[in-house]
Amino acid sequence: MSDGTKSGDTLSHRERIRSISRLVLDLITKNDERTPVVFCQLDVLTKTDEEVMWMESARWVKYEEDVEENGKRWSKPHVSSVTLHYLLELKTQMSTGAIILEADVRSMPELAELISEELAKIRTMTKNTKNSIRSTLLTRHEHEQKRKHRATKMKSNIITHCKIPKTISDTEFARIRAQHDDDLQNSDKQETSPLVKFNTPFMKKIPEGAEVANVWVGEMEDLKKPVTAFIRLIEPRFIGDLSQVALPTRFIFLHLTPKSEPSYAFEIGRAISNMMVDEIFSEVAYKAKSREDIMHGFDEFLDQLTVLPPGQWDPDVRLEPPTTVPSQERRNFFSTKSDLASEEKDHEQNEDTLVRTGRLFGGLINDVKRKIPFYKSDFKDGLHIQCIGSILFMYLATLAPNITFGAFLGQETHQHMGTMECLLAVAFVNLAFALFSGQPLIIMGSTGPVLVLEIIIYNMCSDNTWDFLSFRCMIGLWLALFLLIIVAFDLSALVRYITRFTEESFACLIAIIFIVESIKKIVSIADTHPDIPLDYTCYCVPNNQTEENITTMPNSYLNLTSTMNLITQWNSIKKEECADLGGVLEGSGCDTPIYHDNVFFLSIILGIGTFAIAWGLVIMRKSPFFPTLVRQTIGDFAVFISICLMVLFDARLGVPTPKLMVPDKIQPSDPKRPWFISPFSSGNPWWTMILASLPAVVAVILIFMDQQITAVIINRKENKLKKGCGYHLDLTVATICIVVCSFFGLPWYVAATVRSMSHVNSLKMESKCTAPGEKPVFLGCREQRLTPLIIAILNGCSVFMTKMLQLVPMPVLYGVFLYMGVSAFRGMQFKDRFLIMFMPAKYQPDRMYLRHVRINRVHLFTFFQILCLGILWAIKALKTISIVFPVMVLGTCFVRKGMERIFTMNELKWLDDQNIEDKMMKQEDAGELVVEDDDKDDDVVDEGPIEFLKQSKCRKINSTGNISWYLKHDTKSTGLSKDDILKDCPVEFLRNYRRQSTGNLYWHLNDNPTTHRRDRKIDFKIDEDSII
Repeated sequence: MSDGTKSGDTLSHRERIRSISRLVLDLITKNDERTPVVFCQLDVLTKTDEEVMWMESARWVKYEEDVEENGKRWSKPHVSSVTLHYLLELKTQMSTGAIILEADVRSMPELAELISEELAKIRTMTKNTKNSIRSTLLTRHEHEQKRKHRATKMKSNIITHCKIPKTISDTEFARIRAQHDDDLQNSDKQETSPLVKFNTPFMKKIPEGAEVANVWVGEMEDLKKPVTAFIRLIEPRFIGDLSQVALPTRFIFLHLTPKSEPSYAFEIGRAISNMMVDEIFSEVAYKAKSREDIMHGFDEFLDQLTVLPPGQWDPDVRLEPPTTVPSQERRNFFSTKSDLASEEKDHEQNEDTLVRTGRLFGGLINDVKRKIPFYKSDFKDGLHIQCIGSILFMYLATLAPNITFGAFLGQETHQHMGTMECLLAVAFVNLAFALFSGQPLIIMGSTGPVLVLEIIIYNMCSDNTWDFLSFRCMIGLWLALFLLIIVAFDLSALVRYITRFTEESFACLIAIIFIVESIKKIVSIADTHPDIPLDYTCYCVPNNQTEENITTMPNSYLNLTSTMNLITQWNSIKKEECADLGGVLEGSGCDTPIYHDNVFFLSIILGIGTFAIAWGLVIMRKSPFFPTLVRQTIGDFAVFISICLMVLFDARLGVPTPKLMVPDKIQPSDPKRPWFISPFSSGNPWWTMILASLPAVVAVILIFMDQQITAVIINRKENKLKKGCGYHLDLTVATICIVVCSFFGLPWYVAATVRSMSHVNSLKMESKCTAPGEKPVFLGCREQRLTPLIIAILNGCSVFMTKMLQLVPMPVLYGVFLYMGVSAFRGMQFKDRFLIMFMPAKYQPDRMYLRHVRINRVHLFTFFQILCLGILWAIKALKTISIVFPVMVLGTCFVRKGMERIFTMNELKWLDDQNIEDKMMKQEDAGELVVEDDDKDDDVVDEGPIEFLKQSKCRKINSTGNISWYLKHDTKSTGLSKDDILKDCPVEFLRNYRRQSTGNLYWHLNDNPTTHRRDRKIDFKIDEDSII
């Protein structure tokens, strides 16, 4: 009997908590208006030698800060630890104290009168005690910051600046109230205090629209029992100088006790203060209609508490605010539903761009309609200081690789296309893309596969003596035709099948290439500037003519030459003068460059220094040094600051390190070639116009994969982009640019992955208003068109800034490339999974996929990704086969499809769904997530559904999941529909139609899980008799 009683008590307690939770959340969700953030200030009644005052002792925006060193400074923000005893004592006091939820007061005398009258109603107290409480409430409030003036210097319209005697008679109090009312009527500034020096800097830490909860606690000798009052004003109002910040007061909590333990009153104040800054309880306090509502909110708060054993931690140790805070959405079911629905809506909005419309150019038309409403704001949003830092950084980050690319391309194509063509191409393509694309954050640039394709086309033309630029122009026209077909039939929608597996493999490969190439470039400086002296053996000797030449020369010239040979001291002639005197240079060191000390060593310092400074200034955003505004500004200009410092350092030392070389004239690299290229050339057979379609097919795959994978990476959900994307519009603009570049003999440019990612990273925004101790929240990226537009213009104007750009050492730019490559790994799940392979289980981070996928399966997935990455790297490194690189990137999509035979869909959902992490984390915190455990299959197969259900104790079935599966895979047809099964409930169905099944049966894993609000699923209990 006792067991049954205990079980019944437990169930009734759970039902009670469930009922209270429903009541609380029904209350706070009746009105969809968002409640303001609460700033809580705790004042303690303090007695000094001269007077009694309310002394500010602690404050809360989110975490607790205490006044230290006799009120001279604030403590570091820390997590409050409240003793359960004081919370229970607070509950007792609030259940019997005065609660006023619609107080209409405008001054401290009115408030003091209201509180004292209410306390007199619920407590038996003498008139003297009542007057004493009223007098105490009118005592002066002393804040941490200093005041500008004192009330004794001028007449005050705020009664709290007057010295109040210990008790006030009714007559005297009536006179004070009348005087105060007259002052309010004659004052134009009754809503704030001119005598108070508010804490203006601290206001930046409090969200806009916040309201104040003033908590007053203390001891009074006249009291025999504690008195408590909780007041909510009918509207937020400024009542004297109750707060240190210029915010209106909405709540007042008063707790006065007789002489007791020194910390009793203070701990009660800390308890209510922590509750007032709690998300759910503050909503209850705003929307409560009665005492019962307040107490229900109190019970809900207590139900969510976690109690720590007293012997396992020290409550005096201040806990650091956590890096990440668990979501409170599991306590607010309705807000969870709405937030998740909002996120689903945003996700579906992005997915709409990747759905075939069924009409010609339907996707392109939709992209244009989607982007037009944001076009004006795309320019207005770029008017921010952060964009200046992004422009300066990305200008140099795009200029250097374009110049390097152009120099190499000119060498391979015999100057048919060189550095000048590359500068014009990057300026034009990025200008057009910034103005008309669907995703202007993408930076267009040169890529390795495109360079390989250009070289292969040139070699083909050179071997067959064809006109290279004309044949290339025809390829460009075929390429544009194929890309327009892709746009017309909405084939860009195929990128929806590019999963995290493919895009992270591609992005990781490009990032590694940037890192490796930057290191190789710095190391290659040693070839021309080694760190040891070189061989300079070189002599100027007479140019001894052959006998054939001598016989054909006139005698007078021979006599002159002989005379010069006798006169000239050839060993003393400098190398620069040797050719002018008719000599030749001989020796092993004639081609050796001039040696300068420490060029290679300084180049290493410049490259590593640029990377280290840029990286250090970026991570400084999250450091505790300097104010937030300073940290954010330095972080925005981190790369530019590092470049400037290293350029000044190089100039100061005067060592001739390799410098950036920019053409100073706008003319073709080959003066013989025209600017406009015709696709028809007399040097090319007519059938080359048809043949050009074959290389165009390869180019289509290359352009499509490079462009769209980069777009997928930029548009991923983690970047929190709000203005939508435009895959079809992006490809259309790229197609038009290819046509123009083909006619003018300019290189084809596509989306540059790492440069685009760096551009997005440089425009990321974080919350400026954060509570003390709280980490800044990532808000998204500054979506605009100004930065890519100005970057394109600066690239085009580089030919006019030659003298300035030649001051920039190449090793500094190599350091920038190293930074871009390393920064591309931030937020990459593949990097985390790779590092987890070398971590013991106890040190592994808390990731959602680690919660739901076995670690050996995670490692196997990572191994496949490493294998694909290695194959892509090998193909990229071998120039003879590097042309198939885009095809192999496409092949990773098929590899990912084949992995479905090795991994279950549940495992792939967690490991490869780029939208699952945040969404599922919120669902799990909300108690919504139904975990699919593949191990349950074996249990069901071995024991059968009934036995499994029986051993699962009291578990609720997710009927819509497992029944749908059961009907689909049941080999012995029962003729039942899902509705038929639901009538009898799933348990009855399993009892009557027992089957051995290899599929998932989805069960809630917790015994008797708490039913959420609006959860209309049927609750049922299972006992052995009903099953058997």
